[in-house]
Amino acid sequence: MLAAPGASQQAGGPVARYTIDAGTMSGMAAMGQGGGGMGAAMGMMMGGGRPQAMHELVLRLGSTRAPTSGAPAAQHFLPAGAGLGASVPLVTPRSAPSEEQAMPGEKPKGRLLLYWGCGATPGAGQPVIIDFAKVAKGQMPPGLYMTGASIPQEWQVRASNSKTYGDWPNGQTRKMVPANASLLGDHRIAGNYSPDIAFNLKQDFMPAITGSARSIAGGATILSWNALPQATGYYAWIFGAKENGDMIWWASSASQAFGGPVWDWISPGSVQKLIGQKIVMPPSQTSCTVPAAVGQSGAEMLMGSLYAYGPEANFAYPPRPADPKIAWKPEWITRVRYRSNTMWMLNGPDMGSMMSQAGEDEGDDSARQPRQKKKKCGGGLGGMLGAAMGAGC
Repeated sequence: MLAAPGASQQAGGPVARYTIDAGTMSGMAAMGQGGGGMGAAMGMMMGGGRPQAMHELVLRLGSTRAPTSGAPAAQHFLPAGAGLGASVPLVTPRSAPSEEQAMPGEKPKGRLLLYWGCGATPGAGQPVIIDFAKVAKGQMPPGLYMTGASIPQEWQVRASNSKTYGDWPNGQTRKMVPANASLLGDHRIAGNYSPDIAFNLKQDFMPAITGSARSIAGGATILSWNALPQATGYYAWIFGAKENGDMIWWASSASQAFGGPVWDWISPGSVQKLIGQKIVMPPSQTSCTVPAAVGQSGAEMLMGSLYAYGPEANFAYPPRPADPKIAWKPEWITRVRYRSNTMWMLNGPDMGSMMSQAGEDEGDDSARQPRQKKKKCGGGLGGMLGAAMGAGC
C-alpha cells in the first residue's frame, strides 16, 4: 500500500488526508516536552542531572465529508508499544474569537543582528542589522525570510482546507508520549466523517541527537554531533538577546535563510533541494563552527537548536496503479514524517552534558504530568520581531 501522492495521476482528490509528524527531542527540547521541566533546567545550570530524550506526535485528519451523524468523532488506534492506550481521540476544535488584542506600548527599541554560515569568522556583509523601530514603520529589509519558494509546497492538513478536521494532541487529552514508545506495527484511524484508514509502520522514531560544543582559540565554537543513520540532512540555529534590546540570530545555512520550512518536518526530496541550495547541511556532515562574533555578541543567553530531518512514509488506498496512464482516485492518503532535534545553551551548560545521556535515557518510561498548553508566538522571524516590538505572544 506504499504510495506517494501525486497530482499528475489523480482524477480527483482523496476523501481523507492524514498526517503523522513523529519527533525525538533531547537536551532542553526534551525539557519543554516533559523531560523534567524548569526543575531539570535549573538543576543542569547548577551542575545537576541531564534531561532524558522524549518523543512527540502530531496527528491531523482532514476530510471532505461532514459527520454522518452527531458531532465529529475520530480515533487513532495505536500499537501497544506506543504506550498511549488503545487509542487517542482526534478532536475537532471549536472555533472561537481570537484572544489577541492590539496593545499600546512604547516605541520599539533594539535591533536584530543576523549571522549565517559555518566558519570561525562571519562572511561578507554580516551581520545584517534590522532596526525594530524601522520595522514597526513598515521598513522591512528585503530577502530576510526563508520562503516556501525555495522548495515545492508540500500538502498540509488544516481545519481551513478540510470540511471536517480533527487533531491530537488537543484540549481533551494531552498524554505524554513515553520515552520508550514505539510506532512499529498496525495503525487504524476510524471516525464518522472519513473512510477507515489502516497501515503498518515499519519505521520507528529516530534516535536522539547527542553532541558537544567546544570553544576554540579566537572565540569560535565547534558544534559536533553523532551521525544518525536515518538523517537526510541537518540544520542548526542559535538565538539570544542582550539587555539593551538587541537580539542575535545565527543559522548554519551558507546563504541568508532563516525560519520558515526549516523549522518544520520536511520531506527527503525537499531536504535534498535545500542541501543543493546550501541551506541544509548534508547527512555526511557532523560538525559546524559558529562564528566567534556570535558568542562574543554580549547576549545574556544564547539558545542553540539542531534539527536532523528524517525519512518519510506514504500510504494510500487504493494503491497507485503502476501504469501512469490509469487515473488514480484514492479514498485516503497518509503521510508519516520523522525528525530529531536538540536544544542547548551555547554560553550556559555544556552542550555535551545537555545531550550525552539522551540516548541512554530513551528507555526510561517514568510517568509525567502533561504540561499546560501555552500561547505561542508566531513562528520564524515574524514571530520574533513581533515579540521584540511588543506585539505579545
